[in-house]
Amino acid sequence: QLIPLAGILSFAALGALSFSVYSLFSKSDVIINKSGNPEPWQTIDPTKPQKLLTVHQKWKPIEELENVKKLTK
Repeated sequence: QLIPLAGILSFAALGALSFSVYSLFSKSDVIINKSGNPEPWQTIDPTKPQKLLTVHQKWKPIEELENVKKLTK
């Protein structure tokens, strides 16, 4: 009676591990080495969706925010 339970738990653990590895290597918002890039949020591409599922997301820059960003650099 414990064999199905062990199988389900093994399948769930394998799924969690595989999603963690997928997120680690394919998502740009996961940072491994923060000392090499102290401001990693500056290198994220805003046109690329960061969520697992994105429905009708469109990005366009806000002019005022871009002006402030240029002035602070």
